[in-house]
Amino acid sequence: MYRIVEVEDRIRVPPERLGTNIIETIKQTIADKYEGTLDPKVGVILGVVDIKEVGEGKIVPTDPGVYYLVKFELLVYKPELHELVYGEVIDNTEFGAFVQIGPLDGLVHISQLMDDFVSYDKKSSVFVGRQTKKTLKEGDKVRARIISISWGEQNKIGLTMRQPGLGSLVWIEEEKKKRKK
Repeated sequence: MYRIVEVEDRIRVPPERLGTNIIETIKQTIADKYEGTLDPKVGVILGVVDIKEVGEGKIVPTDPGVYYLVKFELLVYKPELHELVYGEVIDNTEFGAFVQIGPLDGLVHISQLMDDFVSYDKKSSVFVGRQTKKTLKEGDKVRARIISISWGEQNKIGLTMRQPGLGSLVWIEEEKKKRKK
């Protein structure tokens, strides 16, 4: 889920950046420090939204930079258990499909792709349902549910597409058309 979080931190402005617009300089320094990082408590930090408050600058005798106590807002993405997500299949392997959901990738294990026996065509990198003939290939847009999240040395997000209303957006549209008939 995307959120805006408020953070307070002491930001060091290097001496070469002094003398310019201090708010823009602080915003750029925060962006350099935080953007693209992952904090399991907050999520993936995507960008600086706003600078709320800048305290008085302090100089440390051994450092030529100036330190400001700053309150600011960050845009973050933190996946939540049972959250519905939209994404794109970016890679199919023998054991499942990797789906890009926002700034992170999740895995739909082969057992969680659909309610059908699924085979994997290694040559074309496509999953095919035996009875339904549904296919899932790289580039397909999908709707999935997050069923597991593991933060650690390797961050892992487990997804499922076996529940009603989930799967390839093409499958979902076909189901809607069938119900209308």
